[in-house]
Amino acid sequence: MATPMTQLGGRALNHSSASAEAEYDRLRDAARAEAAKRSSCFDRAHQAYQSGNGALAHQLSEEGKQHAAKMDQYNQQASDYIFRENNAVGRVDGDTIDLHGQFVEEAERILEQRIRYAQQNGQSHLHVIVGKGNHSANHIQKIKPRVEQICQELGLQYATEQNEGRMYINLQGGPAVMPPVPHYGGGGQQHGGHGQYHGGQYQQQQQQQYGGQNQQQNQNEEIEEVVKKVLPGCLRALKGCCVVM
Repeated sequence: MATPMTQLGGRALNHSSASAEAEYDRLRDAARAEAAKRSSCFDRAHQAYQSGNGALAHQLSEEGKQHAAKMDQYNQQASDYIFRENNAVGRVDGDTIDLHGQFVEEAERILEQRIRYAQQNGQSHLHVIVGKGNHSANHIQKIKPRVEQICQELGLQYATEQNEGRMYINLQGGPAVMPPVPHYGGGGQQHGGHGQYHGGQYQQQQQQQYGGQNQQQNQNEEIEEVVKKVLPGCLRALKGCCVVM
């Protein structure tokens, strides 16, 4: 029997959209309904087998497998749907991936695929939105620990950004020290903060500089081009994944 899927890493959407949230909930609810039917079939199959009715046990087992397959399909649809919503062009920058709404195992697969894609295309770093855990049980971050584990396994150094719901990964193997972001447009002050940096035995306190909200037009165009290249690649890779419960 398949194992249960780990809990979600926080709320599904990183923006406000009632219709998108409703569709996402519909898909997850459908998956949960199929999971309940699957469990019922497997339980009854076990009882039938113990009572000596092998034919009924086999029938119920096959029915349970069908419900398990439907459950996987609904969860994959939910994962793909919420990924498209949260990572649409204009919602995140080209060097950023948003994992809101993903089960931990789904987030792991998506991130590993994105890291490979980014490295193959010469990207130097990646910002990962993991959520602060405000909407999780006991306010515990669930995706962030898995992201840290992936980085450790891949030998990549990472940092928790000033916003604790975001992480910075150096894709080139060096220290995860974020470069200062220049501030554009009129005398505003940069905002600094201390982040804790990790990478095997590496730990360092580093003052981070965060810039303003505006970007020059040529930078916007470059970001949009990167997103157009990255998002379709991630979605194509996702369609080949199977959700393991």
